[in-house]
Amino acid sequence: MTVDLDIDLDVDSELEIEADVADDSVSLFEGDEGGLEYAQRHALVTLLKQRFVSARTHPRDWQVLVEHERLLRSRLNELFLELQVDRVREVAWKRQATSETGGRFPTLLYDAAWSREETLVLVHLRDRLRSGLAGGDTRVYIDREDIVGYVASFRPPHATDVAGDEKRARNAVAGIVKAGLLIGTATDERFEISEAVESLIPLELLQELLEALVRANASDVPVESDDADLFEEE
Repeated sequence: MTVDLDIDLDVDSELEIEADVADDSVSLFEGDEGGLEYAQRHALVTLLKQRFVSARTHPRDWQVLVEHERLLRSRLNELFLELQVDRVREVAWKRQATSETGGRFPTLLYDAAWSREETLVLVHLRDRLRSGLAGGDTRVYIDREDIVGYVASFRPPHATDVAGDEKRARNAVAGIVKAGLLIGTATDERFEISEAVESLIPLELLQELLEALVRANASDVPVESDDADLFEEE
């Protein structure tokens, strides 16, 4: 029998549940043998379902995570997952644990590499974010056409499917929005870049991606990242 854990409660339902649960209660339903309070369980489920948790995107879960980091880390460890926390940028994410012997643990994560276009988008976002923050901006914004244009600048000289390339670039933007790394604004054509981009794509990985992109541009081979599990599809 399989159990689908990816079930979204609507806001009203969550509010009703929270209203019925005492803050310090660990028995939430008949036969409940869990040892976590409701808020701790909620934060744990969010960590499991979402690619990352941040103070901006999930303020309540982030606060619980900060206060009970060791406890939530232990629960993830029991599932062969590691908790990564960047307190400066206020973002946390999970990743697959690696065995000390080099073997592979059972995994809950779906390891899917980013497409070439998505990789280009991520590289561009991280670069723009760092430039904006270094210039004193507290929030960094970017236009859709800026991103699409950047991806187009990497089109190999021999590529002829301009319309198809642009469609893939726009789909890549949509994918990054879905991942939560681009935050919508009042207009559909402008986004705020999530600070999680810098935490989830460290400088070392960025350099590897750029080198891979140069090689892929020359050989027209799709780019794959070994760190795709940072942005896994649940």
